[in-house]
Amino acid sequence: MITDYNRLSGLQKIAILFSILGESLALSLIKDLSNTDKRKIRATLRDMGAVSFSVKKQVIEEFYFSFVSEKFQSADSDEPGKPFEFLDSLSKEQLVALVTPEEPRVVAIVLAQVSVERRNLIIDRLKPEEKGRTLIELGNLSDIPLEAVVNIASELKEKSHFLPRTVDFSRGGGKDIANILSAMEPDEENKFFTAISKENPALAKEIKKYHLKFENIFEYFPDNLIRDIMNSVDLDVIPVALKGMSEEDVNKVLNNLPKKKQAMYEEKEGAVAKREVEKARKVIVDQARQMEKDGVFSLQDLTGSGEMVE
Repeated sequence: MITDYNRLSGLQKIAILFSILGESLALSLIKDLSNTDKRKIRATLRDMGAVSFSVKKQVIEEFYFSFVSEKFQSADSDEPGKPFEFLDSLSKEQLVALVTPEEPRVVAIVLAQVSVERRNLIIDRLKPEEKGRTLIELGNLSDIPLEAVVNIASELKEKSHFLPRTVDFSRGGGKDIANILSAMEPDEENKFFTAISKENPALAKEIKKYHLKFENIFEYFPDNLIRDIMNSVDLDVIPVALKGMSEEDVNKVLNNLPKKKQAMYEEKEGAVAKREVEKARKVIVDQARQMEKDGVFSLQDLTGSGEMVE
């Protein structure tokens, strides 16, 4: 007996549909079958053994769902659309704004349609008392008629038209403030961060998770990262940036430079304007920030402010 729906081929599914509906009705639903296709279906049906009720039910549901879904066919396309396909065009925050106010059963239906990443995002934004109810509903979706599922998709699609059409929403917070500070001149950056630290120490602590400063490079970065960062900036920048740093930190940089650059390195003698030092340090920090954007490292992981697993 056939009991595993997932192992069925497309031809076998059609053959099962023929056995349930009868050939005449099945042919009226499935258009444009050639005589060769019909012969293959009949041969498959003859060779097929008994089929369990649950498999027959799944086959019927799959074909029924595809027929009902044709109501979502776009005006400029001959291809039938998928009821929840519109969710893919929504930003993460738009998706959350659309789904989280809905009843747990509707939320559960959406969770079954989206990627794991988006599923987790929605669950994280639900109220604690709603999470349990939603997960229970997620386990009972097989009890919902498919036509009801399609109707829910239609209603959500209509509601999505009223969402703000921004690329993404921002919730502000430490990360956004860190990005703003990073774009400032060094003296302004220090001034504003000092003010935030006095007014809201908790927010300042959050900003530090994302706000890379020159000193952090020596405090948290391993030698291989220091080498990559310093090798990616002009050699003339390094001695100016290192002005006023400890001998230990200077040696850490020099020891990670290629031999050729070590030989060419010249310490900056005499006094150097603070503005020039800060400017040189910003060049190095900006390079490090770019490397983080490129996925070379995570500042939160280096500083220990990221999530930990025991």
